[in-house]
Amino acid sequence: MLETLIRPHYPRAALGIGSGAVTALLLQKQGAGFFGIRQAATLELPEGVITPGFSDENIPDPSGFADALERVTTECGLRGQKNWSVSLPSNTARTAILALSEIPASRKELAEILEFKAERSFGEPSNRLRISMEKLAPSVDGMARYFASAIKLSVLDEYESVFESLGWRAGLVLPKAVCELKWLVESHTHGDSLLISSQENGFTALLLRNGEPALVRSVTCRNDEVDDEIYRLLVYYNDKYSGPNGGGLLSRFLVVGEGEFDNRLRGITAEALGESIDLLRPADIGLEFTNGALKFSEVAAPAGIASFGCR
Repeated sequence: MLETLIRPHYPRAALGIGSGAVTALLLQKQGAGFFGIRQAATLELPEGVITPGFSDENIPDPSGFADALERVTTECGLRGQKNWSVSLPSNTARTAILALSEIPASRKELAEILEFKAERSFGEPSNRLRISMEKLAPSVDGMARYFASAIKLSVLDEYESVFESLGWRAGLVLPKAVCELKWLVESHTHGDSLLISSQENGFTALLLRNGEPALVRSVTCRNDEVDDEIYRLLVYYNDKYSGPNGGGLLSRFLVVGEGEFDNRLRGITAEALGESIDLLRPADIGLEFTNGALKFSEVAAPAGIASFGCR
């Protein structure tokens, strides 16, 4: 999973961009499987500076966004940093698992079929998208599978234009939930793992089985509907993925959210699965940070993408 992303050298400095805040940090490796945040700062954005979305304009105020980036990097001592890894809001991208019932006879035919499936899944012509795609292990019924994520080129150009105005270069750009999934991929053990990544208008759920994505769900809903939607997702998981004798395989839960989301989720899992699943803490997935002013929800994605540079 993500093997081709791990090979190149990417920056250890990363930006985490959201509709309400931007985070800049520098990551350092502290031992096998452990990472620490060396420098970091988070800055709240004025309303309307960023309006994340897959198809619409994302940066209505480029100068305000550039000013915020300069301020947050200055605050954490990274003002002179020019090369960055970047985590974009999850709703700027679309992610899916593409399955092929038959293996094409040639690479050209494979590329054409994947392009067609990506266009069907993401709702846009492939020439308007930047698509990252990773081959997964075949499904239990032998279908070839690919984990795909797409960002519209027009949206990507908005962010890169602001970076270029500052003299910066983005070496790796991925959506927030994919960056956060890195922590489960790197630390996966026996059993299934589930990431619930909250966002302004719902959440993204990514199920990991044998260290690879098995289920992707992006749910758009009001804040007061989140609990019910997660309950429905877990009931679906229990029906489709539980063990042959009804025993659950879900052993790890990583939640990236605000407020009392963690506590509510404990009750939801107990009701939906018939047992309580412990939620992973940052230290459980190999991320250590001592700055009490930082929140895990602010650093999980940028630290995740920065870890590709700590090799």
